[in-house]
Amino acid sequence: MFSKIKNFLLEVRSEMRKVVWPTKQETIKYTVAVIGISAALAVFFGGIDFGLSDLLETYILK
Repeated sequence: MFSKIKNFLLEVRSEMRKVVWPTKQETIKYTVAVIGISAALAVFFGGIDFGLSDLLETYILK
């Protein structure tokens, strides 16, 4: 069992050496993009929710 664990960890180490990690600038760029897209979607879906709620209150729940 311990040999399997050791083998697994050695393989993990080998695979981790193959990973190409993003630079600091790429990480910042991707983070800003994710935050921007999330904010835009929040505003979009909030607007839809507000609009549908207003329509529901105006025409159905008089």
